[in-house]
Amino acid sequence: MVPSARSRSVLTLYTTADDVQCHRARLVLAAKGVSYERVLVDPARPPEDLVDLNPYASTPTLVDRDLTLFDTSVVCEYLDERYPHPPLMPIDPQSRARLRVAAVRIEKDWLTEVDIIRAGGRPADAARKRLRGHLLASVPLFKAAKFFLNPEMSLADCLVAPVIWRLPWLGVELGREGKPVVDYGERLFHSQGFARSMTDQERAMRQIHEQE
Repeated sequence: MVPSARSRSVLTLYTTADDVQCHRARLVLAAKGVSYERVLVDPARPPEDLVDLNPYASTPTLVDRDLTLFDTSVVCEYLDERYPHPPLMPIDPQSRARLRVAAVRIEKDWLTEVDIIRAGGRPADAARKRLRGHLLASVPLFKAAKFFLNPEMSLADCLVAPVIWRLPWLGVELGREGKPVVDYGERLFHSQGFARSMTDQERAMRQIHEQE
């Protein structure tokens, strides 16, 4: 019998197995080295305890004892403040604001195209071209620092890296122009934190591509 969400005494994350936003929250948890209970959710049939906790039954949903949070940005910023080491946001307000704006742009521009590609059909090919264009236009940002817009890993990387990981699975090839983006991804993919953040379905995204 699954315990009621409201009775859980450990940090709990409700997450789907292959969604970018859920991967983003899991990567924050992995970067912090936080132990938590992972509850995999079928979006078509969300569990009753999730419906009870979150009126939208959306993922990721984070439960920390009597606190329930949803909306990925809210979840990630809470985790960064709740577990301050290592910090995943810069100290100064301008840099923090710059990273927040970048995350909004990525959600509106990149993730919109990811959703269209995943839906399949004729619109997917045009979405692949647009996503490739967004990424190539961002090459100077990937060149500017070791991490995305920052000398240290930040919450922005926790959003960017899951997108880069999915590119072969989505059928998006960046070519020679996109080498800085690919190199950036490889630096993060070989970290222990990134490996801990993934589900079996996400690991298979690259394995399947490499076998083809």
